[in-house]
Amino acid sequence: QVQLVESGGGSVQSGGSLRLSCGASGLTYSRYSRYCMAWFRQAPGKEREGVAAIDSDGSTRYADSAKGRFTISQDKAKSTLYLQMNSLKPEDTAVYYCAARTYDYCSGPWYFAWYFGYWGQGTQVTVSS
Repeated sequence: QVQLVESGGGSVQSGGSLRLSCGASGLTYSRYSRYCMAWFRQAPGKEREGVAAIDSDGSTRYADSAKGRFTISQDKAKSTLYLQMNSLKPEDTAVYYCAARTYDYCSGPWYFAWYFGYWGQGTQVTVSS
């Protein structure tokens, strides 16, 4: 069983930075030969949208809104996923979720929430102007 726990959210002014972390217990390369992990976000009244994804082999993918500002990475030894967010804008305000899909890469429609079977509880990010 995979359990995901996010941390690192908070409030920051426009132009600032935050780093989100997601502890992934039970998600190891030895157990799952391949997996896809991603960050999603959901703003009030909007659908959950994919922000960035990373394969177990390190390949990354980004939504257009995240390219050049956000960086997804993983530390397999710590079973932790990260999202470094720079140049934050008020429109980045949302609850950010960590997600995982096992036995597969992110080559499918990773930007859709239904692609993932495991979710964290979310962490709030608020960017003020």
